[in-house]
Amino acid sequence: MRALVKQELGYGNLAVVERKEPEAGPDQVKIKVKYAAICGTDLHTYEGKYKVAVPVALGHEFSGEIVAVGAGVTEFQPGDRVTAETTASACGECHYCQTQQYNLCSRRRGIGTQVDGAFAEYLVIRKESVHKLPEHVDYLAASMTEAVACAHHIANKAGVKPGDVAVVLGPGPIGLLTAQIARKLGAKVIITGLSKDKIRLEKALELGIEQALDIERQDLKKIVTEATSGYGADVIFECTGAPPSVNTGLELLRKQGTYVQAGVFPVAEIAADFEKIIQKEIRVVGSRSQNPFDWEPSLQLMNEGSVKTKELVSHQFTLGEWDKAYTAIKAGKAIKVVLVPEQ
Repeated sequence: MRALVKQELGYGNLAVVERKEPEAGPDQVKIKVKYAAICGTDLHTYEGKYKVAVPVALGHEFSGEIVAVGAGVTEFQPGDRVTAETTASACGECHYCQTQQYNLCSRRRGIGTQVDGAFAEYLVIRKESVHKLPEHVDYLAASMTEAVACAHHIANKAGVKPGDVAVVLGPGPIGLLTAQIARKLGAKVIITGLSKDKIRLEKALELGIEQALDIERQDLKKIVTEATSGYGADVIFECTGAPPSVNTGLELLRKQGTYVQAGVFPVAEIAADFEKIIQKEIRVVGSRSQNPFDWEPSLQLMNEGSVKTKELVSHQFTLGEWDKAYTAIKAGKAIKVVLVPEQ
């Protein structure tokens, strides 16, 4: 089969190669990939900023059809429409595994990083990670389920309540999905970006987000102050991974507000204004990936139309068109890009 494989560490070294078609082992399912979405992690891996177990087929956001099941699998059968969590294996022994918080297991192995992922015609994965697609979620929409699950994890960290004013810093796919979920939870949502994010900010408005602000042209602090009678935002979601956004978020928060860090920073040290955290009694929380508790609620939100994913897909390419996909993303012309295996 054909697969898009990171062959060596460092910049680039990504190519479509022929790989042996995998077979489902005990307690595994074999899935024919329909769509695989490109995540920021895939970009970082391509650019040599994220280490993976080379050689490995990238990709962890996907949808597909089960074509075979291994011994011990009774929950699924060939023909099932599915998506899957990213956990290929975990230790099963630590506190985090015992509570199904696999995202925090130090011995966890993920598809597309340590184990071959979804940028391929087929993949195999443990049955515990697989989820059937509900009636109104098609393959294209479902290819972004993992991203929705991440956004669900982020929103839950904040404890959003009806009437809250939530500011989402960053209109990338995760920001746009987090904004939709916060809105579903009853918050008034303001999402922000730069002038180069024009198409993403316009998309936010199309999705029903109350305000989408270009912070290079509009006074974000003034707008938040007016929207909150001078108190500041109840919740800040930092989804950019840009160091300056940290202190912007801390500045915009009200006293006893909640700051959620979701964006991944390109540097190890960030100059955060801890004086504001102390004086305003701010609650700061991190959000890493997703866990099993996020998946079924995410699929339900998609099924009922509360969270829209297909609307974020701006481009589709084949596996062999990786260069075109990468160029579209880096040029700021894309919102979400999906790859289609050449079958």
